[in-house]
Amino acid sequence: MLEVLLALALIALLGGVLIGGGSSLLADKPQSADDVFWQAVQASRKQALKDGKDVRLGFDAKEKKFVLSDAASSGAAIKDFAIPAANDLAITFLTTQKGASMILLGGVAVETQTLPAVTFYADGTCTAFRLQIQQGSSTRALAIDPWTCAPVLVAKDPNAP
Repeated sequence: MLEVLLALALIALLGGVLIGGGSSLLADKPQSADDVFWQAVQASRKQALKDGKDVRLGFDAKEKKFVLSDAASSGAAIKDFAIPAANDLAITFLTTQKGASMILLGGVAVETQTLPAVTFYADGTCTAFRLQIQQGSSTRALAIDPWTCAPVLVAKDPNAP
């Protein structure tokens, strides 16, 4: 009887460890392009602050991943951030310059002044940019604050439903 109780306790202990560890692995995995982008931004800013050197963050459209590289050297990749389930996904870094030109393609407004990559500086700031995410027929843009490298807060429209 004691052996059966000991075996059940051991199985319960192993089950608890495996379930707890498995759930943390699933929780750490980014699911959307937005999640992967913010993970890449945090890593880029942290790398620039830690090393005291500028780093660049670009997007590889063919491989569907963000690429963190050293801005000063030959551009060797430091880290990649792959986007899972990235079917029909296009990500573009846009400039924040006034008078940026736009064209209408298939009923979707597309900006033509793009940036190949954005730079995160050693002082904790970054290039002023916006990120455009196109997936399927939906398009959204995220404005990034160059001082904090965080999303620009937009006041909610009181007249919106």
